[in-house]
Amino acid sequence: MATQNDPFFIESAQRTIALESQAVSEMGLSIGSDFAEACRCMMATEGRVIVTGMGKSGHIAGKIAATLASTGTPAFFVHPGEASHGDMGMITRNDCVLALSNSGGTSEILTLLPLIKRLNIALISITGDATSELAKASDVHLLAAIKTEACPLNLAPTASTTAALVMGDALAIAVLEARGFTAEEF
Repeated sequence: MATQNDPFFIESAQRTIALESQAVSEMGLSIGSDFAEACRCMMATEGRVIVTGMGKSGHIAGKIAATLASTGTPAFFVHPGEASHGDMGMITRNDCVLALSNSGGTSEILTLLPLIKRLNIALISITGDATSELAKASDVHLLAAIKTEACPLNLAPTASTTAALVMGDALAIAVLEARGFTAEEF
C-alpha cells in the first residue's frame, strides 16, 4: 500500500461530496404529486409508519423511522428478514409501510408484499428504479435515482443511500410542517 499525501485524501473527499450533492440536487427536481400523496398517506395513518429496508437501506430506514418518531409521526423500523419470520405481528391494519430498496428488487422486501396487501395497508416505497417490482406494487412510489455511486467501484451504496436518506428527511419535515409540530413537542 502506497503512502498517500494530503491532496489525495482531500480530492477524494471533494469528489465524493460533489457526486452525492449532485445526486441529491437532481432528485429534488423530480419531487411532485407523488411526494405530496406520500405525505398525505402518512398523515392519514391512524397507527404508525413502519419503515423497512435491508442492508445499507435498512440502516437508512432505521434513521428515517427515528426522525419520523421524533418529529411527531409515530414510526419504527422493522427488519424485513425478521418480519417474514413472525415480526409482521408488530404491524397492524392501522399502520402504513415505507419500504426502501435502491434496486426495488430486494427479495426480503418483496417477500413482505403479500403480507402488506393482506393487511390492506398503504405501501410507500423509495427506490432508485421506477420500473422495479417494489415500485409497481406500491400505492405511492418516490424515485430516488442516482447516476452513479460515489464509490469508484460503483459497488458500495453511497450516493444511493444519501438520496434515500434525504428523501426520508424531506418526508419527515414536510409532515412536521403540515402538522404544525412545535419545539415543545420534540
